[in-house]
Parts: sequence; structure tokens; C-alpha cells
Amino acid sequence: MHLIMLQLKDLPTTKVLGKFAERYPDADITAVSGFLHLLRVATDLSVALDACLSKHGLLQGRWWVLILLMREDSKTSTPSVLAEKAGVTRATMTGLIDGLEQNGLVERVYTKNDRRSVLISLTDAGQDKLDAVMPDYYRRVRKCMHSLDDEKRTQLQQILELINAGIPALIE
Repeated sequence: MHLIMLQLKDLPTTKVLGKFAERYPDADITAVSGFLHLLRVATDLSVALDACLSKHGLLQGRWWVLILLMREDSKTSTPSVLAEKAGVTRATMTGLIDGLEQNGLVERVYTKNDRRSVLISLTDAGQDKLDAVMPDYYRRVRKCMHSLDDEKRTQLQQILELINAGIPALIE
């Protein structure tokens, strides 16, 4: 299943939301407005991150795999653990690994005793790619977040954690 993410460019005004609230009494205008703005910003951030990463020949999926491998002391992991940490299916992870392997950024290392058991290892080229991407990424994130001081950043993180805790209400 492939999801298409629509990017709502025209967020509703308070007046428009008021009309919806008249028709649908459960509509909490400030909750809906905040929710839609958060979705809009999250989408814009994701698009901007892909634009940043594409300058380095990557998109988020492959970049996250490299990051996850770099976080490991051994710079290796199993495909299933990578899939779990990235929040994707094993099939999706296999595709990401295939592309990274073709570019020489990761390699599959098979266990001598069991050829079915495989580890994914970050190569020197993969580390070099991260060493080129990360300074640019950190510089851009710093610029993006510059208008928030440390206190506001802490508040933002706390607010996002509260919203995250409410996500199951959308799934019930």
C-alpha cells in the first residue's frame, strides 16, 4: 500500500472553522486549527528536509538508515531491528538497504554458520556520506529553529510529547 500525502496549502480560517462547528458540534475550533497547523508544518518540514538531503544524493528513508547504523557502537544492525527503529516494514527496509548497498554506503555481512542471518554494516563510504551531510543538516536545523530560545524549544518539545500521547485517540 502506497500512501499519498496531501499538502493542505489553504488552512481554514476561524470563520470557516466556525461554520463547521455549527454543523458538527464536536468540532473544537482551536483544537482543529492547532492540529491542522501542526500537520502543515510537519509536511513542510518533511519536504524541506528532503530538499536538504537531496543536495547530498539522499532522501529521508536512506538517510535514517545510515543514522541508525551510525548510532550503533559496532555500526551494524539486523534489517529487522532497523525496520522496527525506522517504523517501516521489513520489505521497505530491504528496498532501502538494497539502494544503499548499490551506492556502497552499507554492506550485507553474512554469518559464516548461517547464511540466512545477515547484518547490515555502515561502510567507510557511508560514514563519509554522513560526514558530508550532517554539518549541513545541523546548520540548516539551527537556522530553522533560531527564533526559538532554549526555553521555547523545551516548551515545544513538551507540547509535542503531549500531542503524541493523544495520537491513539485518532486511531481508536
